[in-house]
Amino acid sequence: MAVCKSKLTEKVVTIIGSILLVVLVGIQFVPTKPNLSEIVPETDFMVINSVPKTIQNKLQVSCYDCHSNNTEYPWYNKIQPIAWILEDHVVQGKEELNFNEWGNYSARRKNSKLKSIISQIEDDEMPLFSYTIVHGDAKLSEEDKKEIIKYLTQVKKDL
Repeated sequence: MAVCKSKLTEKVVTIIGSILLVVLVGIQFVPTKPNLSEIVPETDFMVINSVPKTIQNKLQVSCYDCHSNNTEYPWYNKIQPIAWILEDHVVQGKEELNFNEWGNYSARRKNSKLKSIISQIEDDEMPLFSYTIVHGDAKLSEEDKKEIIKYLTQVKKDL
């Protein structure tokens, strides 16, 4: 009797494993929509504002992948379900703030976004910890934070 249960258990595990393998392979063929744009629009934050080169670089590396219309994807973005998770992060990020659409925001909305950006940088909420684990160069040093916050505070005053 124990041998029958063992064989049955083995058969069930094999069937479940086979189904999971087929599903895992199958989902690799479900595409995601890449967030890629060839142009930098006239409405982009960096086009509208005279952003110092050092701050431009920090914003590009730490913010633009999720908060613009052009994401530089890592190699593992070709693997599902990781690609779906990344796509969701980018969509949510762009809903909150899209630097490429900056010129389309009202003065009130720009003020609100700048206040939020400054607050999130101060509180170490942005860039996301999960993003900086994989993109070590996106992590902002204390000096980087001070420099960016100082610049954004000035942009906010100039609105």
